[in-house]
Amino acid sequence: MKHILIVDDDADCLFQLKLQMSNLGYSVTALESQFLAEEWLEDSEPDLAIIDLMMETEDSGFILSRGLKNKYPDVPVVILTAVTPETGLSFDLQTSDSQQWINADQYIEKGLHQETLFARIEQLLKL
Repeated sequence: MKHILIVDDDADCLFQLKLQMSNLGYSVTALESQFLAEEWLEDSEPDLAIIDLMMETEDSGFILSRGLKNKYPDVPVVILTAVTPETGLSFDLQTSDSQQWINADQYIEKGLHQETLFARIEQLLKL
């Protein structure tokens, strides 16, 4: 059974993602902050991580993703965020510079149809 780490400070989003991933047959750890996730990652390795961008700080997701990738380079990371509608800022993984800076395998805006999100997760897990 694949294990997914979900980190999001939005309790509703965290609950929904955890429920959906569990219903798809994944084992899930759901945490509410960068800090809690960093503690969990000290002793645990997920098969995939879904991380919100803005939590304690505006770049918590980027910081967490970078730390996770430094420790576990082969673990796929999905940044799932609503930053563009909230701030007008936009990010992508289209250039090697942005890939290095963002340090994630997928960058997805919240509100994406759940089947599309699930398909991307399965693709990253190569199921």
